[in-house]
Amino acid sequence: MEAVLERLPGLFWEVPWVGRMIPGLGAELGLTEGANCQRYAYAVLALFDRHVPPLRSDELWHDTEHTCGVETPLPLDLLLFSPTDDPYGAHVGVSVGEARVLHLCAEVGLPAVWGLDDFLQRERYAVLIGAKRARVTG
Repeated sequence: MEAVLERLPGLFWEVPWVGRMIPGLGAELGLTEGANCQRYAYAVLALFDRHVPPLRSDELWHDTEHTCGVETPLPLDLLLFSPTDDPYGAHVGVSVGEARVLHLCAEVGLPAVWGLDDFLQRERYAVLIGAKRARVTG
């Protein structure tokens, strides 16, 4: 876990949650104007040369071109959480190992690392829909 977290530039810990900053919107801004959970997660992956197009949660869950589903998440896999098993509007975080997830949410307002139990104890994240791994290209 520490390998992922230690390699995050300091600015990645200061990105504010901004719900309107969805994937693909103002891509040239990067994270300077904030991000929602998907945009933040994709930016973290990009630091490690793993690229996912600006997919919304349900598109990510159903995608097979750029990602694949995995049973056991490894560091840098994407985890989707929701109040139900419906991926539409699901919250997206990045596995950093040891059952811990780096994510950006409105509740905290800045990036945070939570254990899986921290998610599952909250109604809005009570269902771990599953994990997706970015396909390596090139």
